[in-house]
Amino acid sequence: MDYFGFVRTEISPLLPTHAKRVLELGCGSGATLAWLKQTGHCDEIIGVEYSHDASAMARQQLDLIVEGNAEQLDFSELGRFDLVLCLDVLEHLRDPWLMLRRLRDLLTPTGQLIVSIPNIRHHSVLMPLLFKGEWRYSDAGILDQTHLRFFTQKTAQSLIEQAGFEVTETQGAGQQWAQSRFWRWLGRCTWAQPFCAVQYLYRAQLKS
Repeated sequence: MDYFGFVRTEISPLLPTHAKRVLELGCGSGATLAWLKQTGHCDEIIGVEYSHDASAMARQQLDLIVEGNAEQLDFSELGRFDLVLCLDVLEHLRDPWLMLRRLRDLLTPTGQLIVSIPNIRHHSVLMPLLFKGEWRYSDAGILDQTHLRFFTQKTAQSLIEQAGFEVTETQGAGQQWAQSRFWRWLGRCTWAQPFCAVQYLYRAQLKS
């Protein structure tokens, strides 16, 4: 999977009808932001990206790209945003709690935050750990070797709420990626969904 150029269309159900200004943390090549603008969901798109190569690609289609380590950048000159996206990025940070508090200050009073976070409770992690004593990092996925933090559905929501947000919607995603019919079937059972969701999507707003 091309993480830098992948359009995150699964956030569609969580999007506001229109957001004038959108910021994406870890925007890659800017594909998701460009898609939002092309489909009329927003007017201005700004991205933050660590990779120099991805930033170069994003610069061709975004209104502004800020290149560098997000945890060390100063966002004060960027203004306020109606929508902030953190899609599979918080787990890469040393202090995602602080980052969310910083992003909270960038939102307009009615602004929204959309977050996606891998689910460490997924069966592909639990089964090898439980029965084989294995916790093997990989080049991509839930146990991506660049992940510094790991979350379940509950702890990811706690992460967001502790930063001063109110979660308004949560969706499990990725069950369709299960490799067997058994796990796809099991994913339809309410009690088993925490073990079948590859990631969780959250929509949040400023806590009143």
